[in-house]
Amino acid sequence: MPFTQFSSLDFDQIKAQIKDFIRSNSNFSGFDFEGSNFSVLIDTLAYNTYINAFNANLIANESFLDSATIRENVVSLARNIGYVPRSKTAATATITIGDINVGPTNNNTTKFLTLRSGLVCVGSVENTTFRFSVPDDVTSTRVVDVGGTSFAKFDNPITIYEGTLLQRVFRIDTSIDQRFIIDSPNIDSSTLRVFVKGTGDATLGRKYSMVDNILNIDKNSEIYLAQEVQDEKYEILFGDNLFGRKLENGSIVTARYIVTDGADGNGPSNFSFQGSFTTDDGTFFTPSDSISVNTITNASNGAEVEDVSSIKYFAPRLYSAQYRAVTPRDYEAIIGTIFPATESVAVIGGEELDPPQFGKVQISIKPKNGTFVSDFDKSQIKNKLKSYAIAGINSEIVDLKLLFVEIDTNVYYNPSQISSASDLRTAIISGLTDYASNVELNKFGGRFKYSKVSTLIDRIDNGITSNITKVVIRRDLKALLNQFAQYELCFGNKFNINPAGYNIKSTGFTINGFVDTAYITDVPNKDAVGNLDGSNMGTLSVVTKNNKNQQRVIVKDAGVVDYMKGEVILNTINFTSTVSDNNIIEIQAFPESNDVVGLKDLYLSFDVSKSTINTIKDVIASGEDVSGIVFTRDYYTSSYSNGDLERK
Repeated sequence: MPFTQFSSLDFDQIKAQIKDFIRSNSNFSGFDFEGSNFSVLIDTLAYNTYINAFNANLIANESFLDSATIRENVVSLARNIGYVPRSKTAATATITIGDINVGPTNNNTTKFLTLRSGLVCVGSVENTTFRFSVPDDVTSTRVVDVGGTSFAKFDNPITIYEGTLLQRVFRIDTSIDQRFIIDSPNIDSSTLRVFVKGTGDATLGRKYSMVDNILNIDKNSEIYLAQEVQDEKYEILFGDNLFGRKLENGSIVTARYIVTDGADGNGPSNFSFQGSFTTDDGTFFTPSDSISVNTITNASNGAEVEDVSSIKYFAPRLYSAQYRAVTPRDYEAIIGTIFPATESVAVIGGEELDPPQFGKVQISIKPKNGTFVSDFDKSQIKNKLKSYAIAGINSEIVDLKLLFVEIDTNVYYNPSQISSASDLRTAIISGLTDYASNVELNKFGGRFKYSKVSTLIDRIDNGITSNITKVVIRRDLKALLNQFAQYELCFGNKFNINPAGYNIKSTGFTINGFVDTAYITDVPNKDAVGNLDGSNMGTLSVVTKNNKNQQRVIVKDAGVVDYMKGEVILNTINFTSTVSDNNIIEIQAFPESNDVVGLKDLYLSFDVSKSTINTIKDVIASGEDVSGIVFTRDYYTSSYSNGDLERK
């Protein structure tokens, strides 16, 4: 009897293989038709085999981090290599509070106040109110006397966390197998504070420190670890007198933590004070005046619990880093864990910089919410990196460099096959917006592929006959108003050179000494007879224009442009205002290639909102121009039209 390999998971294939196996045995007959009783048994056997094969395949897939899909399994596999998935992250804001009147001056009484942990402020966004808390007490920095009245001053900014401070208490019972699980799945684990009260300890007891590895700890270390368990809840683990101090029977464990709304808490910028104070002797203090709150940074960086795809990406990378930052890949993995709001990160060693800066690491981060990382977050990230970085290596977090790709497209359509040109344009914008979220884009070192965009446009609607699409690249210059500064913008792509100029365009601005709106443009370097001199260089100028579109150069030698390297360098200049919001000057160039590539430190983004999309009736397809003479003369052009001075 021949042996049959049952490797198929399809029911019909399994059934066919069973029949083939039975046919090889002459003792069985009359089974090979659907109405037989034996056929029912074959169906049952095939179904049972199918279920077992499916479950076996599922078990096999869930045994490996790459193929697992169930969150609990992914978390468990990540735990095996020491990775703890990120919890929800509370949105944070930084505030200062005004001086607090603590009464008449009395030299015999200390007037320091303590802002108690818990609720501090409330803020709202889009008619939704959020509570903001602090996980630790904050004590005033000093007391000043003004005219016989004492004022407590909180000089340092206070970081507040969106959410509510809760507390869970456990009593240690060594006679049972005890677990310390925090009930809520919505905690921010970075706000977790654990206190252990033993015999003779006052108040909450001794504060234990959270660690993420067992390096550099001994049997006396008062530490704990936190790990995710089922239902996205967190469990607290303590030492065993080998690695960390073991808990004594009868001890009281108090866990304090903030329960947060995660990403929903981003946005509030105005806060009203709701906190409470105690004096240095522990008594509650009620201010006689209202407490003013000044917002330094708006609430941001709130995030949801780390998803499965992120765990599968970062867990092996953090494991390979072994809790030290040496290679760029190590930095990328570690930053993704210590700054949960990271969407993408680029790390460049100093030896790769131009000119080289040995002993330095340059880091660029694209946050999930927004474009730039705040100075406060930069400081926090750098401080956390110190425990991973090698001595002698200085890390620098630089602002994100965004390279925008825009298109200028004429889409031709047959009017008999579409309902309206406006609906067609809407459909094109929708299709391009979907493409803008492509994995090839929106990342450092991303790539914009012209052929895919052109093909995408043609396939939006059957009524589209063709499209002529031009590519524009853009960098946004953040102007330092009312101060002299130099600027350098690297596009990382070779520029197209039109000998007539206007290869570089900008939005409007004003400079010191002139009131008219001005623009940046270029003139390529030429030889004595007026031809390009082959240097691939050009001179930048600052130019104004009047209502008759007559141009006047106000700064002839404002900088240089390197068409080969794709660089725009401005000499010392004093901007006084910008037409665009947020002190931004948009600098535009035409790339030599329609395929645009982002350098390692350039975050590539396809900006559909600033692209130009025109829908044009195809007069040949409509029958209005049978010969095609009018079409080719008046409608159809593929040349770059550098056009006006101003970037529109």
